[in-house]
Amino acid sequence: MDLTFIIVVFAIGFIGSFLSGMLGVGGSIIKYPMLLYIPPLFGLVAFTAHEVSGISAVQVLFASIAGVWAYRKGGYLNKQLIIYMGAAILIGSLVGSYGSSFLSEQAVNVVYGILAAIAAVMMFVPKKQVDDMPLNEVTFNKPLATILALIVGVASGIVGAAGGFLLVPIMLTVLHIPTRMTIATSLAVTFISSIGSSFGKLVTGQVDYWPAFIMIIASLLAAPLGAKAGKKMNTRVLQIILALMIAGTAVKIWFDILM
Repeated sequence: MDLTFIIVVFAIGFIGSFLSGMLGVGGSIIKYPMLLYIPPLFGLVAFTAHEVSGISAVQVLFASIAGVWAYRKGGYLNKQLIIYMGAAILIGSLVGSYGSSFLSEQAVNVVYGILAAIAAVMMFVPKKQVDDMPLNEVTFNKPLATILALIVGVASGIVGAAGGFLLVPIMLTVLHIPTRMTIATSLAVTFISSIGSSFGKLVTGQVDYWPAFIMIIASLLAAPLGAKAGKKMNTRVLQIILALMIAGTAVKIWFDILM
């Protein structure tokens, strides 16, 4: 294991986790393609899709809890949303992560491409202006939130993504949750989801431990810094950054699948 490998993997983890804390996603929407495409640019051996999904699952566990810790004050964590969506996504992620061991590399990438495309479209759907709503008056459709979280859990468990990049547009567009509450609460739900994803990836032998460890260290340093930056940024700017990142990732993944 050379120094170049350590630096490249650490940099991927740091950048992805900073954006993760800032935007309320677990970071796999960013780190999945970075882990697939960046190491070969430095002459390093490319990770397989299964290795990338395994590393992402374990790393998201630590990135999301670090982000939640930074948002613990200020009333941004919606406990009811966390309970309903967290329970459903945990079950789904266990099923998806275990089932992913039976899928081919191409199938894992296709599932990721579908998720990224759906999330990209949802981020550009016009949203109700709910950011001015008092946080203690926020309500949501509980059965709908539960069903959507279960579906997201299964799909994201396959790619080790924990589903944060889908939870954010669902909370904003479908459940009409204010942006900052969405960012904080989705990190908490993502943490619960990543428990199921990590367990499934570990028991099916899809985790490469050394790069996962490097990514975890980077996450613990970068996610709280990203969360601090996110609190200070305009909510519209946050939504645009996330939408562009998801759209760019979806285009790149599908280009590779089809070509």
